Amino acid sequence: MNLFKRPEWRCPQWALALLLAVSTLVPAHAAVQDLDRIVAVVNDEVITRQELATRYDEVVRNLERQNTPLPPRDVLEKQLLERMVTELALRQHAKATGIRIDPTQVERALQRIAAQNHLDMAGLAAALAKEGQSLDGMRATIRNELLIARARERDVDNRITVSDAEIDGYLQTQARQGVETEYNFAHILVAVPENATPEQIQARRSRAENILAQLAKGADFGQLSASYSDAPNALQGGVFGWRASGKIPTLFADALKQLQPGQVSPILTSGNGFHILKLIDKRGLDATLQVTQTHVRHILIKTNELTSEADARNRLLQLKERIENGAKFDELARLQSEDGSASKGGDLGWVNPGDTVPEFEKAMNALKPGEISDPVHTPFGWHLIQVLDRRTQDVTQERQRLLARQAIRERKADEAFQDWVRQIRDAAYVEIRPID
Repeated sequence: MNLFKRPEWRCPQWALALLLAVSTLVPAHAAVQDLDRIVAVVNDEVITRQELATRYDEVVRNLERQNTPLPPRDVLEKQLLERMVTELALRQHAKATGIRIDPTQVERALQRIAAQNHLDMAGLAAALAKEGQSLDGMRATIRNELLIARARERDVDNRITVSDAEIDGYLQTQARQGVETEYNFAHILVAVPENATPEQIQARRSRAENILAQLAKGADFGQLSASYSDAPNALQGGVFGWRASGKIPTLFADALKQLQPGQVSPILTSGNGFHILKLIDKRGLDATLQVTQTHVRHILIKTNELTSEADARNRLLQLKERIENGAKFDELARLQSEDGSASKGGDLGWVNPGDTVPEFEKAMNALKPGEISDPVHTPFGWHLIQVLDRRTQDVTQERQRLLARQAIRERKADEAFQDWVRQIRDAAYVEIRPID
């Protein structure tokens, strides 16, 4: 049962069977010691053989679901261990620099996962149990991912700036190129450590050349990605999915422009290391910028320790009843709404498709001008939504600049994130011990 978009949210079924099998050959305590021995030290924490075995099983399940040929076990274990070392170093950095995750954030994430799979919490627990997982294990995974995400937001994303001159240059380039192209591609990265010696750089280039040679002989790109790539999505076959040319590094866009679907690029060199790309497919983007805008206002009630989900929903139902009996929406919004728009009577102005979260947009789009929704739940809380008007608007100029800003920001953030990960990994004390 494929519950989650992220396949690593799974735990192995084979660990118990392995223990039972080994116990028939050696004493039980020897089997436990073998699985629990340390395979890596990262600063003041360790990674055990058991943790590596669990992760190995998770990744094997994922690769099998994708019909990706499995790399040799020793190759995949080495790749996984390096990834686990990097993740642990990032979590340690996040904690050491003051990031804390509120347990309520974790619970809300769990609730969203359950809702996305049309389950309540009891159903989610039952589904996880069938796969050898537990809610506590899921909580730990979510907490770890949130730690890294918050650190990235603070140290990388929030420091990215985009100037008007950069936007102007981007738009001029797009005008010369005509309709922007979108690429579906996969990527292998052979990373080079910061301040690497010439010998280290040559060793990494030789590794990239060996990968390229294997690809030329017909090797599976996803298998080689899982075996050798240092990119964050290596265990997903290195696949990026569809990306507009303006939202990927210029180095990549220039290389992909020369490829036909199915072809592989030569080795590309950047400050992060050596890259190999495979073009899966490409297509042109629709340049039409005529959009239907909605003039909308809302009242937001947030949930917290004092206001439950039921309380927030009931408050909004009472407010809706008052509005239907003659009370003014804008006046109630000023008094009751917990959103920054309260001072404007809840007025969000004219919004474009995609400007609001999906739950809000879906409810808004279902309303006719003048209609008021029932309480709507989003990650921000509970909303009462009223559509005031709709119009079709040519937003070419402002939308082009907004899209240009987003594209430049995403490209810069991706590049800065790779540098950030490498710096934290290189700064950590790491001792890798024999796996077998």
